[in-house]
Amino acid sequence: MRSGQVRLAIDYGSVDTTAVLAWPDGTWTPLLFDGEPALPSAVLLNEDGTTVTGHHAWRAAPVTPHRFIPHPRQPSEQRLTVADTDVDPLDLVAATLRHVAEQAHQIASTGIDDVRLVVPAGWGPRRRTWMRHAAHRAGLPPPQMIDAPTAVAGHLLATGLQLPVGAYIAVCDVGATAEVSVLRRGPAGFEVLATLADPTAGGTAIDDALTTTLTTSPPGTGGQRWAMTASLRAGKHALTDHPAVTVPLPDGPAVVLHTGLLDQAAQPVLHRIAHLTTEAITAAELTPRDLTGVYCVGGTARLPLLAQTLTDAGITPTLVDQPTLAAARGAADAGATNTTTEPTTPEEPVPPVRRAAAIALPGFASLALVSQFLLTPEWRGSLMYREAILNWGELTMAAVFAVIACLSAGTVLASTIANRTTTPTSPGAHTGTGILAAASLGVAVSGMYAVVGSLYVGYPVNGFLRWTLLPITPTITAAAVMALIAARQWRTPAGGWSKLLAFPTGSVLTAAAGMLLIQYSLTADRWPHLILWIDLAGRVGGLLLGIGTVMAVVSQPILRLILSAPLAVITAALVSWPASGILGAIYAIAVTTWWLRQMWTHLLRPHHPHRPPQ
Repeated sequence: MRSGQVRLAIDYGSVDTTAVLAWPDGTWTPLLFDGEPALPSAVLLNEDGTTVTGHHAWRAAPVTPHRFIPHPRQPSEQRLTVADTDVDPLDLVAATLRHVAEQAHQIASTGIDDVRLVVPAGWGPRRRTWMRHAAHRAGLPPPQMIDAPTAVAGHLLATGLQLPVGAYIAVCDVGATAEVSVLRRGPAGFEVLATLADPTAGGTAIDDALTTTLTTSPPGTGGQRWAMTASLRAGKHALTDHPAVTVPLPDGPAVVLHTGLLDQAAQPVLHRIAHLTTEAITAAELTPRDLTGVYCVGGTARLPLLAQTLTDAGITPTLVDQPTLAAARGAADAGATNTTTEPTTPEEPVPPVRRAAAIALPGFASLALVSQFLLTPEWRGSLMYREAILNWGELTMAAVFAVIACLSAGTVLASTIANRTTTPTSPGAHTGTGILAAASLGVAVSGMYAVVGSLYVGYPVNGFLRWTLLPITPTITAAAVMALIAARQWRTPAGGWSKLLAFPTGSVLTAAAGMLLIQYSLTADRWPHLILWIDLAGRVGGLLLGIGTVMAVVSQPILRLILSAPLAVITAALVSWPASGILGAIYAIAVTTWWLRQMWTHLLRPHHPHRPPQ
């Protein structure tokens, strides 16, 4: 007998319900109802108030059609009237879930505490709460809600599909209705980018079209209608193994149903599904070439014409094995081992060792600049009235580098927050919190530079705050927007947040060295035999600062080479006490430009590279 806590996953559809039991050792089994893996969701209400579910409800429908409810899953606020009796759809759904639970207990032979319900990705909080109430009435423990496309994506991974982080896929769920979702695999799971649904593009619409094709007059609203629907569905499913089948009709002679008639009835519906898939991909701001694959699940997905229709629309589909069970298997982690029922808090990965330089270098550069700023002011005047000539540009760059160092460590702070958080929270929320914490730390360090400088030099703090906080304000604003995007999980940048927050170390090194040389040239003792070398050091510092500025703004090597020469000459010519603040402001503007470009190109208007055709 298998040991460990069993997991029950239920995919309650508008027409059929499937369920899977899975164990910690990776084994799993589908629940069978009258020998079939699909339990009809239909319910029949008896006169005494009891319910009949599944196949038994369909068998009794022709006899008592006025008590038959084929689609109990209704909008949460809707009530039903059955045989002049008001019925809560919640009780009807609970009856089917109770049937599933009884079958699961017979197989598991133990209590089931881990229950997972598959729901459409487009459902909001109200409908999800409604399903939780139905599970409670069925006697199930509080269930975990799992989006259908996310469950299917998990099933694909469990069955061996290789999907790298950052890959995009589309899940085309075609059962009684159609829902198409586009997902992106992130470091901690799948993110639904877009989902569109069409209740008129699915198996129910095909059944109605078949009825119109095979009968000369529409069936009535009584038992004949349900008998004909049951016959047509059985015949349609039999066509997966036979080229033609005989379908008995309740009010006339039997008819022959073959694949040609089925394709004729299904073609308009399948075209709507292809159009829905194209719209979902467009809604995710992608193209079919950006997708690693389009995976079809659901009962209607087995129609060969669906694959052909999608292919004609420029989409290459893949039919998932056992398409009616894919969502339930994925929700149950079927095939996965060592799963736990405790929700874990995924962490944003800590940057690798080579990224340590991107964090440490701006930090050390900031300390070096602020130290030189405090220790080498130019004092003028008498002992009674001394005046300090300060390199405000150096203080500005020290504040800018402090912010860069803190923001580069944003994902490290996010990982630390995740380790200290006990409540389940999304990785995006941790990343957003880490970025905000990093930005706040950068502002605090810059403010501390201003206060220390004011106390050390003996001047009012206003001027120091002006040269430390104002230049970093645009960068802090951009960081706040990034934190909001990360927390709301609107978009995840390609390569992850660590790569997005990594400022070019070459620019930091070059600009910091340039400003250190400029300050040396302005404050060094000008001995006659050293004047030439001191002035040369200042000009070289101006050249390096100009080059570092271009390296921050431009990433292409050829453009860097073209733009560095004129800007370096300009900054070298500006080296002087009056222009020192301008030099620092120029670099602060370049850093702001870099952050705004990162936000625009990676978050607000990202470029999705097209894959070459296979």
